Amino acid sequence: MRAFLPVRPHTRVSFGIMAGGTRKGGRQMQRSRSWPSPGSWQQLGVCALAVFLTLFAQCARADESGVSFWIPGQFGSLAAVPTTPGWSLGTVYYHTSVAASGGVAAAREIQIGRFAPTVNVSLNANLNSPADLVFLSPTYTFATPVLGGQFSAGVTGIFGRVETSIAGTLTTAVGPTAVQRTGTISDSLTSVGDLYPMLTLKWNNGVNNWMTYLTGDIPVGAYDPNRLSNLGIGHGAIDGGGGYTYLNSVTGHEFSAVAGFTYNFKNPDTQYQSGIDFHLDWGASQFLSKQFFVGLVGYAYQQVTADSGQHPILGPFKSRVLGIGPQAGYIFPIGKMQGYLNLKGYGEFDAANRPSGWNTWLTFAISEAPPESTVTPTRHRVTK
Repeated sequence: MRAFLPVRPHTRVSFGIMAGGTRKGGRQMQRSRSWPSPGSWQQLGVCALAVFLTLFAQCARADESGVSFWIPGQFGSLAAVPTTPGWSLGTVYYHTSVAASGGVAAAREIQIGRFAPTVNVSLNANLNSPADLVFLSPTYTFATPVLGGQFSAGVTGIFGRVETSIAGTLTTAVGPTAVQRTGTISDSLTSVGDLYPMLTLKWNNGVNNWMTYLTGDIPVGAYDPNRLSNLGIGHGAIDGGGGYTYLNSVTGHEFSAVAGFTYNFKNPDTQYQSGIDFHLDWGASQFLSKQFFVGLVGYAYQQVTADSGQHPILGPFKSRVLGIGPQAGYIFPIGKMQGYLNLKGYGEFDAANRPSGWNTWLTFAISEAPPESTVTPTRHRVTK
């Protein structure tokens, strides 16, 4: 069963700049033929830090700077298993907490104009971005087969709150003398996000189940390119792929894997276009009864082509991340309907050019109950 979550509400970018690194600042430095005074260095440090934090905020927005349309972990166990025809409603509560460590937030040293190599400026930044989001996903599954499979269509909406803060430290060094300046910027947003349509086709043959899907982003959510926190991504995207589920009702073994690619359209507000992304979600579980299962979930995400329109200091800015964690699921009746409850969590590692941390998903879905068996039990007639 899929937990719908196509946007990343938190952002991060990591890079270093030099004081006076802008074209204007560079010309000013070249006109000066003497070292700045200690007071001037302090003012320069404050100005450079302000520029740094401003650039950081400008770049750390939408799905640019390593934050993708696709959120790893959207698919999990039972992903390709056909469902009962009719309406269903999935509700997901998602909590995430990510940060960019000082080591990941680049601190690049660059010489400034005609200054001697002993005069350096290094910048480090740390971002923290917790988010609490709710996703609603109504879906209709058709009873009439399409291409021999089960066709479903749905759409996902989002509502929630995102907080983002960035703290930066600038260090200027002139010989043995070093001066540090620290600054922080932050904001928060409570609003609605983009809309995410989803089409799926599923096929079953015994213990083997296959699926294909097509989804995308309709950018109608809260988005402002000058704001740190956004629930919309500011541009359209299209994503497609396929998956497989092995489900053995005798042994209770289950394994699912879904892979896909994302194509991102250009952000009209920033003229930034993210590259093509590859993602793989998987889940493995063991049913302990007909209703309850436990297992593991994981994902791998890798950007396969470079961004365009990014600041040159970022380079190709390809992002990646891996995640793994536990899960538990429970299937239960609700009157004439069927309920599904799933709790899973991921710890992330091996991240590059994107946030890393942990996230949890609590999914509750309600759908049509599967039909009861049409086989009439055999009754033995007893005669005397």
